[in-house]
Amino acid sequence: MLTTNLKLADKYNYLSEKFTKAYHFLRTEDLEALPVGITQIDGNEIFANVQEYTTMPWEECAFEAHDRYFDIQYVVYGREMFGYVKREGLKEKALYDQEKDLVFFDDPGDSGQILLEAGDLAVVSPEDAHKPRCMAGENCRVKKIVVKVAL
Repeated sequence: MLTTNLKLADKYNYLSEKFTKAYHFLRTEDLEALPVGITQIDGNEIFANVQEYTTMPWEECAFEAHDRYFDIQYVVYGREMFGYVKREGLKEKALYDQEKDLVFFDDPGDSGQILLEAGDLAVVSPEDAHKPRCMAGENCRVKKIVVKVAL
């Protein structure tokens, strides 16, 4: 997993052109004006999933991972605790959903957390499990853009 601020994102240019397009989208679009749902960037290779939600207690959130895409999770406004743990060795809660490219895991007990605030991003690879939407202190409204970058 990579965590950084968008201003420094070019330093960590995974997969070069695809990530460059994703960072360009985050820098140039009016992110606050984007509606909730899917926004196309480059077909199925790069697209954005625009989300708005209220953060929840850590215990109510779940670790998840994806097989076909990196996630660039970018916070437009709000703040959340974002869990991270290596995917290897985790116990699946249910079988992998190929259509959604999504699998959920039981909480491993030991994991890392980072605080994501407006302007921050985390790049999550398929080898990582992540736990988004968690409260940082008190619950709050969050708008997040999850840019999906195909392997």
